[in-house]
Amino acid sequence: MSFDIDQIKKKIIYRANYRGTKEMDKLLGAFIKKYIDILDDKDLLDLIKLLDIDDNNLYNFHNGLRVDFEVEDNNINTLFKNFKYKDCK
Repeated sequence: MSFDIDQIKKKIIYRANYRGTKEMDKLLGAFIKKYIDILDDKDLLDLIKLLDIDDNNLYNFHNGLRVDFEVEDNNINTLFKNFKYKDCK
């Protein structure tokens, strides 16, 4: 399977910054900005899966609250769970 990595990154950046809630736009936008250029192909695909999760569950996951989905054990989920927005300001 062949794909354009730059197009995927652009899609990820857009989806992270235009979620529907301002809080998640800022949180995911900062997370993506910090990590997008150092992720490998598998991590980018896992990131796409993370972005498919609704804002409420994603917010709850990030803050250690109860979620309505099975959390995969992968690099992206670990990075997001441990990401501190305040460190990016």
